[in-house]
Amino acid sequence: MVDIVSGGIVLKLILVRHGETLWNRENRIQGRTDVELSDHGRKQIEKLAHAMQEEKIDVIYTSPLKRACETARAIARFHRVDINVEGDLRELNHGDFESLTLQELKESHGDFVRQWIEDPASVVMPNGESLPQVQKRVWEVIRTIVDNSKNTLVVSHSMAIMTILCKVQGLSLSQGRDVFVNMASKTVVEFENGQGTVLLLNDTSHLNDIV
Repeated sequence: MVDIVSGGIVLKLILVRHGETLWNRENRIQGRTDVELSDHGRKQIEKLAHAMQEEKIDVIYTSPLKRACETARAIARFHRVDINVEGDLRELNHGDFESLTLQELKESHGDFVRQWIEDPASVVMPNGESLPQVQKRVWEVIRTIVDNSKNTLVVSHSMAIMTILCKVQGLSLSQGRDVFVNMASKTVVEFENGQGTVLLLNDTSHLNDIV
C-alpha cells in the first residue's frame, strides 16, 4: 500500500487483462500489433463478463487494440456505462521484436533476453519502449481516473497492468513478476484517503470450467 493520490477519494479500480489471442497461444510477441481474440479468448471474456455482472462500474476505459476493446465491450453489455478508448493504455511497444516467438527471440537475441530477465526495467526494446516509459504514460491515465472519483474498469495488457500494480505497491519495475496477471483475469485496487491497496490480484476463478 502506498500514498499516490491526494484527497479523500474512495473508489475501486478494476484492472482486466484481455482474453487470449492466437499469438498468445503461439508464445508470439504482439505488443502493439493489433491481434484479435481467438475463439478460446472469446469464451474467456464471456465467462469474465458474466462473473462481473454485479460489479459496481461507473465508467470503462480500454486500450484501443482490438483484443482489449472486444473484452471491454463484452463486460459493458451488463453495465449501462460509457467506454472510453485511451491510447496510452496500449501494451509495451516491443519494436523490432514484434511477431517473433519467444524461442526465436532467445535464439537471435540471447544477451538481450538475459538482461530482460535479470533487470527488465533497464532495457529498451529496439525501436520500441522501456517499462519506465510505459509506466509514465499509463499512470497519467490512472491519475485522471482516480481524480474523477468513480469506480472504474480498465481493460489493458500484461505489461501495462504490471506497471500500474508496481506503482500502487511501491515496487520496482524489476519486481514486476510479483504482480503478473493472466489473460482474462481481474485485479481490484481500492483507493481511500490517498492510498491504493490491492484487494484482489489476478483472479481467474471464473475460467475454471473452460477446457
